[in-house]
Amino acid sequence: MASLVLVVGSPLLALAAVLIKLESRGPVFYRQRRVGRHGEPFELWKLRTMVPGAESMGAGIYVIEGDSRITRVGRLLRRFSLDELPNLVNVLRGELSIVGPRPTVQEQVDRYTERQRRRLEVKPGITGWAQINGRTSLPWPERIELDVWYVEHRSLCLDLRILARTVRMLATGHGLYSDELKQGW
Repeated sequence: MASLVLVVGSPLLALAAVLIKLESRGPVFYRQRRVGRHGEPFELWKLRTMVPGAESMGAGIYVIEGDSRITRVGRLLRRFSLDELPNLVNVLRGELSIVGPRPTVQEQVDRYTERQRRRLEVKPGITGWAQINGRTSLPWPERIELDVWYVEHRSLCLDLRILARTVRMLATGHGLYSDELKQGW
């Protein structure tokens, strides 16, 4: 699945790369060390959506809704989650799955409670329960709790529902919120 999406998405990836280079100096790709299943570190690949050096400005490694460090092209890429296309390389390398909790940085994992560490029981994913339930509009503890809920209830049926809602979200460029989705679960 990852190979197919990467091949089909390659024209979008190329266009995004050109737009990123036209808008600002710096690399097209952004790499960041993230924590995967069982706490194993790996390097996550994304398209760069922020100004170069953003990690040393403002909120540092944290991205908040409406973050001024996000470029105009970056805002568009994030809205449709196109900045995540290079994550498919991480899927092909076995570091990510398509569905699972989004991988995070070690600094955040170090502050997890024992319950929150349950997120590390599964391979992280490109999309997941927290992503289709509000993404960055949710407070961090609520996102973690949604991910733990996913770990406790994961199934092929749930993964297919998450994928269907992700496709809907990508097609519209709008996130879905937890109250809307919790109905019927």
